[in-house]
Amino acid sequence: MDFQTLERNGSRAVIARQGAELTALHLGGSDLLWDAGPLWPRRAPLLFPVVGALAGDTLRHQGAAYSMPKHGFARDRAFDWQEGSATACALALRDDDRTRAAYPFPFVLTVRYTLETAALRMDLALHNPGPAPLPASLGLHPAFRWPLAPGVPKAAHRLVFETDEPGPLRRIDAGGLLTPILHPTLIQGRELPLREGLFIEDALLFLEPCSRRVRFEAPGAPSLVLTWEGFPHLGIWTKPDPAPAFLCIEPWEGYASPAGWDGEISDKPGSFLVEPGATRQWSLTVSVED
Repeated sequence: MDFQTLERNGSRAVIARQGAELTALHLGGSDLLWDAGPLWPRRAPLLFPVVGALAGDTLRHQGAAYSMPKHGFARDRAFDWQEGSATACALALRDDDRTRAAYPFPFVLTVRYTLETAALRMDLALHNPGPAPLPASLGLHPAFRWPLAPGVPKAAHRLVFETDEPGPLRRIDAGGLLTPILHPTLIQGRELPLREGLFIEDALLFLEPCSRRVRFEAPGAPSLVLTWEGFPHLGIWTKPDPAPAFLCIEPWEGYASPAGWDGEISDKPGSFLVEPGATRQWSLTVSVED
């Protein structure tokens, strides 16, 4: 089975086996997820075992070098179905010969989707079945429609954060690596006014935001609310040219390698370690409010 459809009280979510990716989301009568297309062919990819790029797309471990693409390989791998019902499903990805050729570690990554009334919850767990610490990063990359409703001007949209966000803002360079420059935040108190020109220099990166909740809203459209646990960082992104039709709101644990850094993956800034036999967990809930 390539897809699982969840339905509850008029809401619907479709999850693909490929990448354990959310491919459609209808909540409260609103079609929320980007359709994918030539501009950007994905909808909500899962970023693992790295978030962003490594220098030279190379993972280094104990003197060996492994080819590792930007955002890792999980988004391009078929997960195994673990369970399924009308309103929930779970999938898992385990290490195998292919993963170990790029990432020489045993792991079990489990993703569970639960459809609630006007909300979708996503729970993730990374288990280390091996004898040594497991270095990793994990991130979410959902793309939502922008504008949120037909006829609503894109420039009328804004993100409203849970609390004040004094910054700073970080950026990546042309090679996809984190620059050392600390930019003044573009968030005005708790609000980030949205416009296409924000993304000419790629994503907006908030590496230690205070908020764990953000509201994507515009007058005349339902509001989209994201609430997350376990993710300490947040990226906001779209493709700036041609005019984007989506906005990605991305909770992460991990980020691109800093420019000039090319060391052991276990020491990479932003990475975390899962101890042998341990499991690390995260969650994201997407809901709609009038």
